[in-house]
Amino acid sequence: MPKAQVNGIELAYETFGAGEPVILIMGIGGQMVFWDEAFCLALASRGFAVTRFDNRDVGHSTRLEHLGVQALNDVIKQRLLGGNVRAGYSLYDMADDTAGLIQALGHTSAHVVGMSLGGMVAQCLAIKHPERVRSLTLIMTTPGELWANVPTYRAFSALTGKPGRTREAVIARQVDVFKKIGGSRHGSPASLVEKMAGLQFDRGTYPKGFMRQFAAILSASGRLSRLRRVRIPTLVVHGSEDPLVRPIGGRLLAAAIPGATLCMVEGMGHDLGPSIWPFLIDRFAENARRKAADLPHAPSLKPMLASTISVPG
Repeated sequence: MPKAQVNGIELAYETFGAGEPVILIMGIGGQMVFWDEAFCLALASRGFAVTRFDNRDVGHSTRLEHLGVQALNDVIKQRLLGGNVRAGYSLYDMADDTAGLIQALGHTSAHVVGMSLGGMVAQCLAIKHPERVRSLTLIMTTPGELWANVPTYRAFSALTGKPGRTREAVIARQVDVFKKIGGSRHGSPASLVEKMAGLQFDRGTYPKGFMRQFAAILSASGRLSRLRRVRIPTLVVHGSEDPLVRPIGGRLLAAAIPGATLCMVEGMGHDLGPSIWPFLIDRFAENARRKAADLPHAPSLKPMLASTISVPG
């Protein structure tokens, strides 16, 4: 598997298809394989060169062992008490990684798709390196304001629970996590979760990387004021039943970014199951065709009032 030397580290990546470049950024602790190959191929079939990659500290990319980790409870306590969370790196460092990958692949810019933590990194990329982003797709993510990002206890405890040690335990835990963070519709079938979790285990799990990425999230300040200056065609997709990143996160993002389109999907949780892929790919392709020159100069409150969309499946 190829690796790119970027920002002082190595990022492992894989590209499908040819055409306009698309970069997929995965969520916390997730390896590139959680962008399922079938999804990547379906997106590539629309005329895109689709690249998925391992973020720093996961999979085959550089592991930053020398940075150490803090206990999860200590990190959470620091954030809730209003103190500064100590993190080995920031979301903007991860955005620098992505900007470097775009350049290493030989592109000046790319369409950027980020999910959950990946959506936070994508926002930072659009803020810090707008020239690298042709269009922005933000899935089940948040602008980072603490007051608007309170998950349910069930979902949060599932995500931050003790990781399994054996292949079977890792797979069983992932199936349980997806059950608890999913919604009533558009969830990934257990067989798909088992496949992705197995691939992730075989490529090498790394719980310390999850912890450092978690600290990066909690150390970040809210991005709403900076997002109001983003002039990039933006699509926001969020589930009406997301228990981990609540729907208000998607509504705030779409209201803050001028000209953003909000798709609030009925029954969808914090899971991008196959039944939502055709809808997402169609909306992505529409957004990729938009021009920055056609965007309004100011944010709009209309996305806050947007109705929920029912998607077949």
